[in-house]
Amino acid sequence: MITSTNSNQIKNIIALNKKARERKAQRLFVVEGIRAVAEVPGELLTAVFCVEGFENSPEGRSFIKEILDKAPDVVIEEVATNVFKAMSDTVTPQGVLALVKMQEFTLEDVLGIKQAKPAHLVILETLQDPGNMGTIIRTAEGAGATGVIINSTSVDLYSPKVVRSTMGSIFRVPHIIVQDLAGVIKELENQYGVAVYAAHLKGYRYYDEMDFTGPSAFMIGNEGNGLSDEISELATSYLKIPMEGQLESLNASVAASLLMYETHRQRKNR
Repeated sequence: MITSTNSNQIKNIIALNKKARERKAQRLFVVEGIRAVAEVPGELLTAVFCVEGFENSPEGRSFIKEILDKAPDVVIEEVATNVFKAMSDTVTPQGVLALVKMQEFTLEDVLGIKQAKPAHLVILETLQDPGNMGTIIRTAEGAGATGVIINSTSVDLYSPKVVRSTMGSIFRVPHIIVQDLAGVIKELENQYGVAVYAAHLKGYRYYDEMDFTGPSAFMIGNEGNGLSDEISELATSYLKIPMEGQLESLNASVAASLLMYETHRQRKNR
């Protein structure tokens, strides 16, 4: 049992929870909670930590069996209660935490080429709210999106709050983080024939009047400032989302959800 917060393992977990640069350097992130850890694919698990006494409970024995069935070689460590509280990122820890490898996806993965599906993408520019990021990833799975492209100035996809918000979808939705978002958008349009849409004041057609059955991507910008001029100018076309009352815009994750599910509806009906 690990009984001290001075343990190198514990110090490393605390660093991974708090620092994006540590996550990027080690290509590891932390997943916390019984259900959340159970969602992790076995090949991505590197270590599991359980609070003292958990393994001896009926729920704990069932959980440990499930973990070892999919990852027989994973290390499972017992941790003293006070130590687990120190390493946890939540107010009320569930007593289970895992170190998880980051997945490696390519542009072809997010385009859905291997599944022979027309691209259905969300492109995120400088999104800052962890809840929005996690909700978009989760909705992307539900709406059948082929993937998500995120620029490097957005909130860290692997931060604890984002990971929790995805409710496990982070392991099932292909995603890439890119430095040159403009270059990637041009590649999507010119090399892969993807129509890239932006909700914009210059839009003259409502989103539900447009055809998204072909390869499509939707650009979602920063919560406060929207899309930058550089990125919005790269759109194949602009669209509008109807607004009643005095609203000027919708929450980023709500706008993304509307567009993804309209695409899902059109393709299902077709």
